[in-house]
Amino acid sequence: MSEPLATALPNPEAVKADGLGCHSGKDALLAAAKAAGKSETLDRYAKDYPKGPHDQPQSMCPAFGSLRVGLRMRRTATVLSGSACCVYGLTFTSHFYGARRTVGYVPFNSETLVTGKLFEDIRDAVHALADPAQYDAIVVTNLCVPTASGVPLQLLPREINGVRIIGIDVPGFGVPTHAEAKDVLAGAMLRYARGEAEAGPVQAPRGGRGEKPTVTLVGEVFPADPVGIGMLLEPLGLAAGPVVPTREWRDLYAALDGAVVAAIHPFYTASIREFEAAGRPIVGSAPVGHDGTADWLRAIGRAAGVAAETIDAAQNRFLPMVRAALARMPVQGRITLSGYEGSELLVARLLVESGADVRYVGTACPKTPWSAPDLAWLEARGVHVQYRASLEQDLAAMAEFEPDLAIGTTPVVQAAKARKIPALYFTNLISARPLMGPAGAGSLATVVNAAIGNKPRFAAMEAFFEGVGSGHAAGVWETVPKDRPEFREQYARKVAKAAKAANVEEPI
Repeated sequence: MSEPLATALPNPEAVKADGLGCHSGKDALLAAAKAAGKSETLDRYAKDYPKGPHDQPQSMCPAFGSLRVGLRMRRTATVLSGSACCVYGLTFTSHFYGARRTVGYVPFNSETLVTGKLFEDIRDAVHALADPAQYDAIVVTNLCVPTASGVPLQLLPREINGVRIIGIDVPGFGVPTHAEAKDVLAGAMLRYARGEAEAGPVQAPRGGRGEKPTVTLVGEVFPADPVGIGMLLEPLGLAAGPVVPTREWRDLYAALDGAVVAAIHPFYTASIREFEAAGRPIVGSAPVGHDGTADWLRAIGRAAGVAAETIDAAQNRFLPMVRAALARMPVQGRITLSGYEGSELLVARLLVESGADVRYVGTACPKTPWSAPDLAWLEARGVHVQYRASLEQDLAAMAEFEPDLAIGTTPVVQAAKARKIPALYFTNLISARPLMGPAGAGSLATVVNAAIGNKPRFAAMEAFFEGVGSGHAAGVWETVPKDRPEFREQYARKVAKAAKAANVEEPI
């Protein structure tokens, strides 16, 4: 027998626009979600992930971030609740990025959404999936329309047959970036795990507990970086702990058990709140470059109660190695940098210490206390730092500073190459390299210098394609087409009229 639905029916306003509500518009979905009882969740997101100075960065669907976290964890099932087109896109993207697990989907239509049957379908799906032999946890994610309609995932059982049930809302109108959506799930899991640890004994890490106090690392870092950080911590009598988001549920307990938490990526607001509730000190920035390594070792050592002479000894051991690595692999050239991973300020620091003339750093993530050391260091060296950077701001910086290399997102790279400026995609070519300690000191120089050295090739390509035209005249023509802006205006009016007609409310 199914459990009774202990809530009011979801909000029908969210599905009036086109039967599924995807195109109702962000403001309409936000208003519908608050009317449907999601105000507390959305108010918390607004505080944790503040928008502005503009409304929202241009980025992929934020739910990709939380989806990626769940799919990377062992013994964790993932279920999405959202419009079929959204689920298809997210599933495709997750497999494009190497996910090797099934993504569950609970389909719906206007009737099941408005009557509350969708929640019952989700509950039934979770019960059918909750096999403790296969899973430690099941993550259920509401996308935009179920969130706007008030589908109450909080009413799902906390556990079924010993399998933990984590329900989260990750709407595009409430979570600004996919990076912050990682924190939505990581924070929810840490909150659940903290409650378990406070209630009694929990599982030890897969490799057992070490003898040294650990430093928990917050942020998705390059796989070699935790090893390098562990080497830096060894003279302090500390060890590198789990990386949050974790790859296994039991690692959450070990993360909460760390002596210090290092906010390597500074936007994990919900996760940091759980660590603070567990009484753990938080340290911002990271051991990047000479100055960053020196400051970070000092801050970590003090937070862990390490003696000053021990901290000095660790600095004296590693800082000459970092300085030598930077000197061996200098970077020469003017650079603008932007991205949405959260490590943009760290990369900029490393480039500046490598000798690069960095003029602008844009990050889609918000300003938080944990990035303050990096912000102060960069601004002291004349670097403009733009939090919540828009594509327009990134492109304006490139136009203003005319860099020898633009590092950024796909549209920034595309625009740079169109202007004969060498460019590198931040996510695949920059953040996918070690950044920390001596190993990170020279890691960027090879790819950056090679890209800057390619500038003559762009001039040669432009000369080769001289005369092929652009915009409406792109291509090779015997007679160049005439631009017809009036046709575009007429077509735009036609599209707007059709959209308006589609949004007319049908009688119920």
